[in-house]
Amino acid sequence: MAETTRITVTLPSDQVTELRKLTDNVSGYVAEAVARQLRHELLGADLQRHQEDHGEFTDEELAEARARIFGADSGGSASAA
Repeated sequence: MAETTRITVTLPSDQVTELRKLTDNVSGYVAEAVARQLRHELLGADLQRHQEDHGEFTDEELAEARARIFGADSGGSASAA
């Protein structure tokens, strides 16, 4: 098991109510949400760095990426994100 640190987090009461309806492991749920957000931000930084080094993604590159992510042509325009 990964090392853990105990912290206090303040959330709006309505969010806590809904969260408790979803899980009895609030710490685990919040840890997964934080991990997902960290991955999202790190990926965004990597993509930004790639564009700075190699130029903006083309419409074709974006379409290919969407197809790989969603398993088929996403049908949306390259500017829709």
